[in-house]
Amino acid sequence: MPLVILLFCLHLHTCRTLPTLPPGLLSSSEPLLLEEEWFCGPCEQDLCPNTRGCRAGLVPDSCNCCQECGNLEGQACDLPGGRSVRYGLCGAGLRCAADPAGGADEDEEEEEVCVCEEQEAVCGSDGVTYINMCQFREAAFSRPELQSREGGPCRTVPIIKVPPQSQVNGTGSSLAFLCEVFAFPMALVEWRKEGRDVVLPGDDPHISVQSRGGPLKFELSSWLQIEGAGPEDSGTYRCVARNDMGSVSASAVLGVLGAEELSSHLSDSVSEMERLMDATHYDQDFY
Repeated sequence: MPLVILLFCLHLHTCRTLPTLPPGLLSSSEPLLLEEEWFCGPCEQDLCPNTRGCRAGLVPDSCNCCQECGNLEGQACDLPGGRSVRYGLCGAGLRCAADPAGGADEDEEEEEVCVCEEQEAVCGSDGVTYINMCQFREAAFSRPELQSREGGPCRTVPIIKVPPQSQVNGTGSSLAFLCEVFAFPMALVEWRKEGRDVVLPGDDPHISVQSRGGPLKFELSSWLQIEGAGPEDSGTYRCVARNDMGSVSASAVLGVLGAEELSSHLSDSVSEMERLMDATHYDQDFY
């Protein structure tokens, strides 16, 4: 039983004397109850471990004796004053709350995570927009020269985070191009096809464009969708994003092939992939 107590104390990363346990506990055959008050003996701060590199600052440990690194945004945490001491407390500017992203199965108990209390975006002196103050503080921890330049996001020319990807499809297929853009002020996204001086979809009933905010703050996702594609839809499509700071674009090529052409294309693609795999394969002994 003393070994169990020692291992539990090491798990808590504390270096204090063992507590006085209830009479008769050591001789009992019943499992040791892991009650917090049973494992917090006299506080000896000179035995506390050194803490360095705490990006979220210092917080009291589970026995309120030593200081330890606070948990970062998104990490699992214990509610202050709660009975659980599995994960530790959140650092500066963070609170322990239900995971805003969810993700727990119906049969699983939802865990709390550290959530930033200040959710407004911050513009850094490096010209980078930080989603919230906690993200900015983490970056400034390793770069003390970093300052907050202004409240809110940095004003910037649009940045295409996810450009459209070239693709080959068969006649009659349905397909889509995706373009994700970050910008502040928010960008206007247009789709164009080279050789046509119109903003898509124009009057073409089998082409549509949909846009929505996200997936992150100050981002816009836009899709160009083509239903029942034909050879005439082949060509280069361009995603154009603009705001009052400027504009940027990215393009992708679409090839629409008949059944025989598509079969030949797929066969050639497989052969090329096998050739590349053979070229990078080599014999090597592993030890």
